[in-house]
Amino acid sequence: MLHYRPNGLDTARLGVVVAKKLAKRANVRNLVKRIARELFRRQRTSLPMHDLVVRLHAPVAKATRAELNHDLLGLLHRLPRT
Repeated sequence: MLHYRPNGLDTARLGVVVAKKLAKRANVRNLVKRIARELFRRQRTSLPMHDLVVRLHAPVAKATRAELNHDLLGLLHRLPRT
């Protein structure tokens, strides 16, 4: 899930929330955060000037890294470009 709000700055900012309820192990939570931050870093110049919060909405026990990348990239591409 991706929440966003214009921030009035000259760049986008990112926050990542991964609840223990949805990713029990710390290494899985850290992996999700790492993937989100890296994808944000690569896409930052093309993103609108918003504060973004990525929030895990479903358990990721069976998800692969490629699936996580694809899902997050899809969320970033759905952002309104103003």
